[in-house]
Amino acid sequence: MERLLGVIRKVWGFETLRPLQREAMEAALGGRDSLVVLPTGGGKSLCYQAPALLSDRLTVVVSPLIALMKDQVDGLRRRGIPGAFLNSSQGPAERGRVEEGIARGEYKLVFVSPERFSSPAFDRALSPGRVGSFAIDEAHSISHWGHDFRPDYRALGRLKREFPRASVHAFTATATERTREDIIEQLGLADPVVLVGDFFRPNLRYRVLRRRDAIEDVLAEVRRRPGQPGIVYAIRRNDVEGLARGLKGSGIRAAPYHAGMEDRERTRTQDRFARGEIEVVVATVAFGMGIDRADIRFVLHAAMPRSIEHYQQETGRDGKAADCVLYYSGQDYGVWKSILENQETGDLENKLRLLSQMYRFTTGSRCRHRALVEYFGQRWKGAGCGACDVCTEAREAMAGSGEIARAILTGVVKTGQRYGAAYLAEVLSGEATPRVLGRGGDRGPVFGMLAPRPKRAVLGWIEQLVDQGALRPEGEYGVLRLTERGSRVLRSVEGAALYEVGVDRRNSRTPRRRPR
Repeated sequence: MERLLGVIRKVWGFETLRPLQREAMEAALGGRDSLVVLPTGGGKSLCYQAPALLSDRLTVVVSPLIALMKDQVDGLRRRGIPGAFLNSSQGPAERGRVEEGIARGEYKLVFVSPERFSSPAFDRALSPGRVGSFAIDEAHSISHWGHDFRPDYRALGRLKREFPRASVHAFTATATERTREDIIEQLGLADPVVLVGDFFRPNLRYRVLRRRDAIEDVLAEVRRRPGQPGIVYAIRRNDVEGLARGLKGSGIRAAPYHAGMEDRERTRTQDRFARGEIEVVVATVAFGMGIDRADIRFVLHAAMPRSIEHYQQETGRDGKAADCVLYYSGQDYGVWKSILENQETGDLENKLRLLSQMYRFTTGSRCRHRALVEYFGQRWKGAGCGACDVCTEAREAMAGSGEIARAILTGVVKTGQRYGAAYLAEVLSGEATPRVLGRGGDRGPVFGMLAPRPKRAVLGWIEQLVDQGALRPEGEYGVLRLTERGSRVLRSVEGAALYEVGVDRRNSRTPRRRPR
């Protein structure tokens, strides 16, 4: 380890290591399998790059992101480290040259996309005796419980069988306990070292705002930070193009980045941003996950991400202070739902569950940092964070919020405290869904009590009451129970403040009323 620290000082110029980096490198040096969960900017890449320099065998890095591969290989080459990548952006001749170089032992590290493992030529190049370790980035993609399941990752379970002398190291920025367990099982990791970093990042200042006009909202935030580099996320390619045009038309050095662009265009945008020729990149998720620029001082979301995991991964780069502003509206949920339903990855139910959790995060009244920390299974310590809109900005409760709170609590009691939030929201908003009809909820006294308010608004208010300790979800299905505080609110002994939920009523579905 002392020798490795000397190499890190010489090659990278780092005098100290970040939390858990030493333990991750010790596992690599000792040939132990490992699972490393470090938030974005936590220094995962150094954990597999540095040990590779002391090995006489090849380190293969698996990544689904073309931008990340190019960025990391460029960085290695600048430091005099022999590295290469293999992905779909290369022609057959270039891929052939790299595969021949692998077979000759020319590289310390090779970055590959997961689908490369279906190539016979690649298999031949990777003789079992040549590979010392595999580093699997974005390892959550192997799990159906993860936020970005990719079928190609399933093939990686063969690595432990076909390369028994090689250690396997799984890296991700975002994995709940359930996802971590699934990663270990799917990859067949043998007695792995499991390292999970702290999800509380007080250097990040979180703000969540209702969107009015995407271009005007984003432009106002960018102008508050003249000359500072930043990333703006949007959902669709057309949104990316429109925002980039709007920023450029207002004098901001901006450029788009999305999968619909040619490889050459994307590479040019990436290089110009790295050189400081572009201030702002407007992108879909792939760019932000792949870029390795340390001085990004703000991350804006022009619309809601599709999961809390994506949001956690897309915010924060280098451990320094940065602003993370998320604009949302009720339309975002419907847009993502439509996109996810058209994908064919076999995990739609899980993705819709993650989308609902993200929506509740945007509309909730709990400290943003606390919500993220507890979502990933860690205990929150202390009171407010002092670094989010909930904790630092005075917010005005809705008129009539006490009446709405009592209606929700009445609904919990009248339905016997036997159901979760989704079912209760359907009953209270008057949605005659099959499960409501099947359970007779449409004949109960609280059916439609909060109509015509839509289900998603009611879900947001239920979540706020959970945040405020008036309701407590129990068990695997989150059955709602009244707490002592909830009883006091129901009796009007104590008040409850609810806040506007971002539903665009012009586009919300008309509740299906029970036939009379």
